[in-house]
Amino acid sequence: MEASVPTTSPVRIAPETFLIPNLAPAEPGTFVQVNSLLIRGEEPIIVDTGAPVHREHWLEQVYSLVDPEDVRWVFLSHDDGDHTGSLYDVLEASPAATLVTNFFAWERLALERPAVAPDRMIWRGPNESFDAGDRRLRLVVSPIFDGPTTRALYDERTGVMWAVDSFAALTTGAVHEVEEVPKDLYEDSFQLFNSMISPWHEWLDPVAYNRHVDTVEALRPQVVASAHGHVLRGGDIHDAFDRVRTLAGQPRIAPPGQSALDELLATVIAA
Repeated sequence: MEASVPTTSPVRIAPETFLIPNLAPAEPGTFVQVNSLLIRGEEPIIVDTGAPVHREHWLEQVYSLVDPEDVRWVFLSHDDGDHTGSLYDVLEASPAATLVTNFFAWERLALERPAVAPDRMIWRGPNESFDAGDRRLRLVVSPIFDGPTTRALYDERTGVMWAVDSFAALTTGAVHEVEEVPKDLYEDSFQLFNSMISPWHEWLDPVAYNRHVDTVEALRPQVVASAHGHVLRGGDIHDAFDRVRTLAGQPRIAPPGQSALDELLATVIAA
């Protein structure tokens, strides 16, 4: 990990529930969050497994909180690389763990590594659930997503929602609660990131899309965590849902293009 990137540590966000944070450098003084989640509970659950570039530190963080042999579930929200970075390490170290995934994610993963054995998995789709000892976890379609296999996760015991790639925004360092981030940075990067993740928003019918967003918010999460966003509580949760509602039918926000690359190359050459 680069020396300029702050070192991160697990953050307790609810009873027996921990954010596993990592960072990637972005614009000077800002970072992209690359988070996952650990729910210890009666039957510990790892929710996504981080990015390959963070593998060593990610494993250190998770296993500082739970013995790998005690892990009983690995929930994979979807098969993007920044969510599967330590998946096979965990499955190897945790022989009692069952992978919660779906057919399409399993099929796509098998193009990169040998397929996960069928007896190590259960397949669950949106509006389905699974029981993990002292809690039931419900799968839902997240408000924002960039892949067809994506499902968010809602813990009925604690009210914690894992929103996957929804509600992404830049941060200023090892800072994870939204109220600790400059408001202008949050507002500007939120709109850009959520537009980039789901550029299809410009073709959405606002009425139909908002109906979907309403059904997710109706679960009334008490805490929302996500892979690339801040921990949200109270009124900040409704605010985040409202922000993605406004994207429906609006032009996509253009990400950095060739001019940004030219500036980057000029900086590298000058150094």
